[in-house]
Parts: sequence; structure tokens; C-alpha cells
Amino acid sequence: MPHDFMPGLAGVPAAKSAVSDVDGGRGVLEYRGIGIEELCAKSSFLETAWLLLFGGLPTRSDFDRFARDVTRHRRIKYRIVELIKCLPDQGHPMDALQAAVAALGMFYPGRNVADADNNYWSAVRLIAKLPTIVAAYARLRRGDDCLPPRDDLGFADNFLYMLTGQAPDDVLSRTLDACLILHAEHTMNASTFAGIVTASTLADPYTVVASSIGALKGPLHGGANEEVVQMLRDIGEPGNARPYVAGLLAEKRKLMGFGHRVYKVKDPRATVLQGLCEQVFRKCGASPLYEVAVEVERISTELLAGKPIYPNVDFYSGILYDKMGIEADCFTPVFAMARVAGWLAHWFEQLRENKLYRPDQIYEGEHNRPYVPLSQR
Repeated sequence: MPHDFMPGLAGVPAAKSAVSDVDGGRGVLEYRGIGIEELCAKSSFLETAWLLLFGGLPTRSDFDRFARDVTRHRRIKYRIVELIKCLPDQGHPMDALQAAVAALGMFYPGRNVADADNNYWSAVRLIAKLPTIVAAYARLRRGDDCLPPRDDLGFADNFLYMLTGQAPDDVLSRTLDACLILHAEHTMNASTFAGIVTASTLADPYTVVASSIGALKGPLHGGANEEVVQMLRDIGEPGNARPYVAGLLAEKRKLMGFGHRVYKVKDPRATVLQGLCEQVFRKCGASPLYEVAVEVERISTELLAGKPIYPNVDFYSGILYDKMGIEADCFTPVFAMARVAGWLAHWFEQLRENKLYRPDQIYEGEHNRPYVPLSQR
């Protein structure tokens, strides 16, 4: 049977969805029809999570119940903590997160994905517990005790407290909450696709999310923000930006944090993040990484003139996380803490009219090869 082969499935629709939409030519990203700029200015991560999961903004009673449910389920079983303690200190936090999330499914009944009430509680647990897992591993690998969540703190505040042991500055808490909104969803990206393929087998939601975490880890997806910060540190100061960028382009190497499969203009999330950087630095002091990043963007725009390659969401996010005291290899786990809302929203959609994913392939191998006995090879 003839096929049109599209490497990476570029431009091939894999699902119908009402969760989010991107206009890559105009640089627009909407969640359920609401622009991300408006959500970052007016909403909260938990309200945005409800919007993604259930299709509309919650009523006051809906939101209060949802926020209360998430707060009550932040704690993790002591055996999950013991599992995390057994992991290598030098391991990557994304591996620890994937292992712990997969293990969560052994403690909570989630296999009956036809049960809507069960699915709600699975979503609540995953949204609530991922920050606790991320903070626990970050502390335990340093030799510190993990801190239990505080019910008196909001979602972002509580994560920063569990991570650092200190009540966070309001500006940093609000900024992290906005960052989580920006990272919560982005149509049919690699990790979302990995999740819905797993979901199509009717696997439990913990397995679905563990699959998505595995895809998010790669440097061509969520792992890029970690590499951006390392690149900016390697450059060192704004004056070094031009020879560094020119050298990369001459060698046809990838400029981390630039380019996107969908956007042909600057990623709107990068624009919002850049504004958040400037707000935070006015309150908490400047970051030398930001000064280097601005110059890298300026030089790159000049040297790449005429090419649709601009900063994406990873370019500025790591600078903010670094300012918050989050270690570089924890940037992508923080991304996962947010994106779990989008993964679960697509999981809900997949279950409504589920069909097992079973794509075809173009076979390029031989036919009718004879078997040669081992003694004759």
C-alpha cells in the first residue's frame, strides 16, 4: 500500500482536541479559547488546570472544592519517600520523578478508566503530588530531610517552601504560578502524544503520565531549558554573545532555546516569560544570565534574519527558575509539574472516543532471506 511518509509525523493530525490551539504564524496560544497572556495576568495555575481538564472556568464552589482536594492530597506515602531515598543521588530528577509517578499507581486504584469519579481523583492526586515528589528528591539527594506540604500555602508557594524550607517571596510565588500556567499545555507535543498513545491502550493514568514524563525529559523537548542556562553560563557575559552565536551557526549546531516546530515568530510564552523576568529582577535584583540572554536574542535575530527561528518557551524559563533557587536539573521536573494538567486533559479527551493507536510503517528491509545455520556463519 503506498504511503506519504512524514518524518516525525510533521503536520499529520493525530487527534481532534478542544484543549488548546496554536497559531504559529501569529504567535497565539489559547487554552480552551482563552489567551495565555490573559490567563497569566488574571488566573492561577489551579484555576487554569480546571479549565484544561473540564473545558470551562470553574464556579467559585467548583474552584474551592478543587483547590481543597488538591491541597488535601499533596502528601505522599512514606514508601514513596523510601523509594526516592533509594535512588542514586547523582541521578537525574526526571528519572526519579518518572519512577515515583509509576509507583504511585501501585498505591491508588486507577485501572478502571471508565469510572469518571475515579478519574477525577487520579487527576487530583497527580496534580497534587508531583510537586511533593520533585521537592522531596531535590532535598533528599542533598542530604536534607524532605518537608511535608503546608496546607496554609497556595500551590506555587507550597512548592517553593518544600524545596527551600523558607516561606517564599510573594513576587517569586506569583511568578512561579504564572510559569506553571505557561507550561501547562501546548497541543500535540511529543510528551502529550506519548501520553495519549499509552492512554489508548486503556492504561491507568499514572502509567500515562509516567510515559509523558519520559518523553518530556529529552533535550529536544522539555530538557532544553536546562541546556539553555548552561549555554548562557558558558557565554559568561554579553560581550561574548556574538562570537559564540556566530560560531554555533557556522558549525550548523543547534542554538538551545531557539526555534520551534510550530511557531514561525517568537513564542508567545517566551514574551510573557521575558516580562516576568523584568518584574522579578526589579524586585529581587538583576541576573547576569538575563543580560546575556537578551544579547543572545539580539545577535541571533540579526544573524538569522529572514529565518523563522526565534526564542521559544525554554529560553527564558530557566533564568527565572535559577533566580528562585531551583537547581538546573530540576527545571524540567517543574515543567512536568505544570504539564501534567495538559496531559490529563488530553487523557480525558482520549477516553471519550478511545481508539487504540496502531500506526503503519514503510518497510525498507529484505524479503525471502534464507536462514543460515550458526555453524555456517
